Amino acid sequence: MKGEGTAGERRVIFTLGTSTRGMHEFLDILQARGITLVCDVRSFPASSRHPHFSRQPFSQALRKGGIEYKWLGDGLGGYRKAGYEAHMKTADFERGLEALEGLALRSRTAVVCAEALPWRCHRRHIAQALEERGWNVVHIIDISRDWTPAQRPTIPLFKGDPAVS
Repeated sequence: MKGEGTAGERRVIFTLGTSTRGMHEFLDILQARGITLVCDVRSFPASSRHPHFSRQPFSQALRKGGIEYKWLGDGLGGYRKAGYEAHMKTADFERGLEALEGLALRSRTAVVCAEALPWRCHRRHIAQALEERGWNVVHIIDISRDWTPAQRPTIPLFKGDPAVS
């Protein structure tokens, strides 16, 4: 499956981390981008520190906000014993990626996990695979900032951010 539309334009898919955000802030970010589907790629969609992002309350809050929820952690989740790059060569990853693409062709989609910064997260690997298939991937940092892999942060995104040299 390719990320091209009927006129050959590249399709867009977003990524976003739940991080320590409140649900209202998270919904505001999604709604500002017109996102109608969240594909959760956490292997374990639960959080004791941020219980509103655990699978059931998260999916319910999204639904109330007019956003569909789909868990794809079985094929696309992180925490792989052999490492994520090795997992990307498996049939499970391929099936997960194909499912994600099928969903993203019909809905404006955000790939979501817990990590705020995409360069510290397996979302960057999913994004790379999608880009190789013709998708334009936009990594959302917050309501007004995006990140692309060609960029290197020049200012800390939060106090003590070690990603900035």
